[in-house]
Amino acid sequence: MTSASSVQPARRGRASAAGTSVEKAMRILEALAVPDGPHRLMDVAERAAVPRSTAYRVLSTLTAEGFAENCGDGRYGVGGRLSGLGARIVSVVSTGVGPALRRLQEGAGGNTVHLAVRVGDHAVYLHKVDSDKPYEMRSRVGNQLMLHCTAIGKAILAHLPPDEVESIVASAGMPARTPNTITDPKTLHAELAKVRERGYALDDEENEATVRCLGAAVLDRTGKPRGGVSISTVTFAVDRDELLGYAPLLVSTAQGLTEYI
Repeated sequence: MTSASSVQPARRGRASAAGTSVEKAMRILEALAVPDGPHRLMDVAERAAVPRSTAYRVLSTLTAEGFAENCGDGRYGVGGRLSGLGARIVSVVSTGVGPALRRLQEGAGGNTVHLAVRVGDHAVYLHKVDSDKPYEMRSRVGNQLMLHCTAIGKAILAHLPPDEVESIVASAGMPARTPNTITDPKTLHAELAKVRERGYALDDEENEATVRCLGAAVLDRTGKPRGGVSISTVTFAVDRDELLGYAPLLVSTAQGLTEYI
């Protein structure tokens, strides 16, 4: 799984979406955290699926409290309090997941390992252990990834109710990243059934050519997917069967990360 710079943020074009004041504020915070900020008010409102007047009102409060920053020219960015909170969360998570991911990387032939968390209709890389090979993945912490064409994404979708999967697909779309990308909802649902049966998902050059990944969902104590962990390889160095051989270790690692994310 590599960088997905062309991924569109969640919930675009749904400005009439309902929700409580807290839900709207959370969506606005998510919109602020999208890369390449600061962002225009109209873009924040569209991404958060709220009216522009609501976005302005919430952003004014967030700015006053230090969670957002008014950068001038109608643009808003992440404030110091939000950045500090994010850094503390990453520190806590890294303390728990770092050793587990390093063990996975070592047990998976030294290939790249990722941890991502679900954020609305996409996922975001939270942790990465680089490969010890002479090549490296372009992915980085903070990158967004779509759910329909990545191993972590499909592992997450496989543990969601069908109607929620359909809602995500309707909102985020199913763009073809490569000739192997699944772009048909029926085919995707069939693929997700296989993922549930075997316990892991395979991205076979579906998100990027020459990159093949194995992913497993990290579930909370109620069985809901919080995110996922993956092993990423390049097809010219690691064949499909070798990657699939790491599946048991991947699944057990994902199960052990429940308490951390």
